[in-house]
Amino acid sequence: MAELVAGVVHVVDDNCAVCDSLRLLLNACGFDVRTYTDAAAFLTAIPPGPACLLTDINMPAMDGLELQHHLQAGHTDLSIIVMTGDADVDKAVRAMKSGAIDFLQKPFDETTLISAVSNALAASAHRVAARQSAQVAAARLARLTRREAEVFARLVAGHPTKAIASSLAASPRTIEVHRARVMEKLAVTSLADLVRLSLTASGQPGDPGRD
Repeated sequence: MAELVAGVVHVVDDNCAVCDSLRLLLNACGFDVRTYTDAAAFLTAIPPGPACLLTDINMPAMDGLELQHHLQAGHTDLSIIVMTGDADVDKAVRAMKSGAIDFLQKPFDETTLISAVSNALAASAHRVAARQSAQVAAARLARLTRREAEVFARLVAGHPTKAIASSLAASPRTIEVHRARVMEKLAVTSLADLVRLSLTASGQPGDPGRD
């Protein structure tokens, strides 16, 4: 069995028996589970933090694909798993192309379910952590003055000191002073650290290595 990952599992299915069965199974495996018999009820109850959605693809009023589109418009951190029958595999493929992390073809076994839910929660937790890191990095960059921000942008773009000085109509010595202030304000010690901070602030993970 996959390692248990923290987070909330939301089950949306218009079949009450399916909701109850999945809740009991996932609860028994240690997951925090909440069930809904229609998509609209779920949309009014989404909490923050790592979570995954296990939704049926075919439902009245609002189906799984429509629900997915609503969630994507709200930029949620949820990971989406769709459940489908034999006749709905094409819809499941469309959901995957639109960003769903997985689909489960009914009937599915416990091992497949637990693995899919664990992977979905892990992906959601990663997105939450990345977003929070980006917010922290952006707040650090906001401490820079306009000129320091200009120097920072050119440094992380790989421009040498002389080129930066020329583009900003300043002396190389002045640029070196600005660079030192940028390093001090951002509490970094290398150009690689500056690049990492820039990537984090823009939500792009990366490791540019060392200077």
